[in-house]
Amino acid sequence: MAKAGDIGIKGLDHVDFVVADLERSRKFYVGKMDFVLAGKSTPEMERETGERTYLFDAAKVRVACTQPIEEWSHAHRFLRNHPDGIRTVAMKVDDHKAAAKALESRGANLIGEPANGEVRVASPLGDVEYSFVDSAHKGIKGVAGKPANRHQFTHMDHITSNTRDMRSLTNWYRDVLGFEHYWDVRFHTKDANPDAVGSGLNSIVMWEPHSNVKFATNEPLHPNFYNSQIQKFVDDNGGPGVQHIAFSTGQIMDTIPAMRQAGLKFLETPDAYYEMLPQRLAERAVANLKEQIADLQREKILVDGKDNRYLLQIFMQEAALLYHEAAAGPFFYEVIQRHGEQGFGEGNFRALFESIERDQVKRGVLKED
Repeated sequence: MAKAGDIGIKGLDHVDFVVADLERSRKFYVGKMDFVLAGKSTPEMERETGERTYLFDAAKVRVACTQPIEEWSHAHRFLRNHPDGIRTVAMKVDDHKAAAKALESRGANLIGEPANGEVRVASPLGDVEYSFVDSAHKGIKGVAGKPANRHQFTHMDHITSNTRDMRSLTNWYRDVLGFEHYWDVRFHTKDANPDAVGSGLNSIVMWEPHSNVKFATNEPLHPNFYNSQIQKFVDDNGGPGVQHIAFSTGQIMDTIPAMRQAGLKFLETPDAYYEMLPQRLAERAVANLKEQIADLQREKILVDGKDNRYLLQIFMQEAALLYHEAAAGPFFYEVIQRHGEQGFGEGNFRALFESIERDQVKRGVLKED
């Protein structure tokens, strides 16, 4: 079987977010996330697509936000079926035409012919498409501003998706994109508390070793399948889709206070997590934690690792909660800093899951099957 390296993947290029309110997105990315508005769609592109796009840039982290301006546009169709959410995950390649040939040879369903430096393919992830680009964004006119970011975002660490049937997507990553198995976890909150209502998940991370691109995929786990938080995402999203993206930073202890000051909100972690943290780090043989636990507790930052390698991470509230509007969607961002640990940390993974579940219980959206 052909390998992913034959596609020529060099890394993640950008994601395309379809939104109902482009001005709100501008205020979010520029005003709160400290991105630069690096480009806008040209009049020619807008006439051709019926869409208006802004490209936000933070050095190596780029997000395009697209709003429909015509009812016949693809973006308008997307928003008829979904809240705001990611429509396209774009990867940088050496040659988009060579990538198209490699993809089609292993069964990829191309969406149109390769053109304008890009080839797009359909995926098992509902209306989420995957794009392979080898040139600058066509139809985007640059505007003044140098990409920089006070939060020191360096790259997209990983992209996580939720679906009811994980294997259809992870097998597609393997068979069509040539990705390899990287990490997996399976757990249920009833494992720790048999009396809890609870829910669970299966998760697999696939990666492309040449570029270090990582895609994580979650599916619900029984019991309580229909009311699991993964199914809740699928319901709120109008189908499977991208749940969150992790932005990597080298200064998370400075980044999170600045983000909070900008008005961003994060999932809460109970104090009990930090009371148990010294014991858990000892069990995981992490004796080189540079940060003070009291400082981590103040900012609600999670820690996980093994054998003196660790990572720090925190998760923002989903957009629907940030804006108090269901149409803003269930997507959220993660901020992560790695100190040698390249995995995903089952302890933090479980902590995220339980944090979301606590919030759903509080809001009355988690019930028994």
